[in-house]
Amino acid sequence: MLIVDATRTRSGSRFFTVPVVTLIALTFLLGLSEFIVVGVMQPIASDMRVSLAAIGSLVSAFALVYAPMTPLGATVSAKFNRFYALMAMTGIFLAGNVLCAFALNYPMLLVGRIVIATVSGPLVAVPMTFAPDLVGASDRPRFMSWIFSGISIAAVFGVPIGTFIAQQFGWRWSFHLINLLTVLVIISMLRCLPRASYTTGATRFLPQFRLFTDVRVWYGMLAVVFGAAATYSFYTYLSPILTEEIGVPERYLSLALTAIGLAALWSNLYSGKLAARGTGSQPIIGLIPLYLLQAVCLAVLPFASMIPALGAVDLLALACLMYLQNSPSQVLHTAIAAERFPSSMTLASSMNAMAFNIGITLGSTISGLAMTHLGLRWLGLFGAVLALGSVGVLVLLKRTESRNIS
Repeated sequence: MLIVDATRTRSGSRFFTVPVVTLIALTFLLGLSEFIVVGVMQPIASDMRVSLAAIGSLVSAFALVYAPMTPLGATVSAKFNRFYALMAMTGIFLAGNVLCAFALNYPMLLVGRIVIATVSGPLVAVPMTFAPDLVGASDRPRFMSWIFSGISIAAVFGVPIGTFIAQQFGWRWSFHLINLLTVLVIISMLRCLPRASYTTGATRFLPQFRLFTDVRVWYGMLAVVFGAAATYSFYTYLSPILTEEIGVPERYLSLALTAIGLAALWSNLYSGKLAARGTGSQPIIGLIPLYLLQAVCLAVLPFASMIPALGAVDLLALACLMYLQNSPSQVLHTAIAAERFPSSMTLASSMNAMAFNIGITLGSTISGLAMTHLGLRWLGLFGAVLALGSVGVLVLLKRTESRNIS
């Protein structure tokens, strides 16, 4: 029956079959595991008897490992049968979350997060390779879009649900939920995914990195790094900002996180429309006014405690700006690869995720230091400076493109 499902999908008669839904569920769990710490920072800090800044470093450490392991893990896994590579990495993902759920101390929790980060990036890339086996050619873009959407859905619904569970039963039960769902996904993958599924051919590893010889790639990456850093200067400590600065009661925290998650999901979807505004570098250069708006919103954030309503609107606006750079960045990097480095297309496709997680590391580290020495209120000012960094980089990219045209 499950084999018939896969066949029917390839013929185009039905899209949401068991295999497709299973892979979407997998990426949902990846997103839930990545973002869950944002919603349960305070309970973990209290239980582990460490500072909020220390718990914030769980976010930066995760991103620091995630960034390089995304292209490296995807390249290495391409040498093996995709099914067994996927199962092995999902097993490692489960082991890392089990370690977090039963962590006896902060170092044990940190190790668990690092284990999860080593496979999270490749676990997004490898399911993409199942597209020819599960859906028809016309449905492949839709399939890839839904694989990425699993992470966005986790940001909207998963984190507030995890926060609610943590408030009712303790933060460890948020990880227990992830572990239970992961086991169910593993069982489903064993039952429905095709076994004889190999990559279509090996790409030489080192020549792919010629992509970095084009300066436009660096400008595009740096714009994403600074933009993500600006976002995570406040998003890393979103829960305490909502409760301590905006004045959201603890019982309404999950609802507030859901509202912000919905705004972030809109940002992710609207990013695709921005990417359609031109080709090559045009879409990302078009983000300059939006990065300026992000800087203004972040500069206003320190005044949130004085006017809570303004602070709430400001946070929603920042959430709407969170992911606007994603698709325009993908357009830039894949266009450069297609034009000059065709063998680097896989690497180009991972550039946005790599740069974004480097930005998460930078932003969460800077905000951790700022909170330790200055306090929670002033995080927005540092974020504003980072957002202006994106503006400066894109101005340089625009000048470079103007010189190329002339």
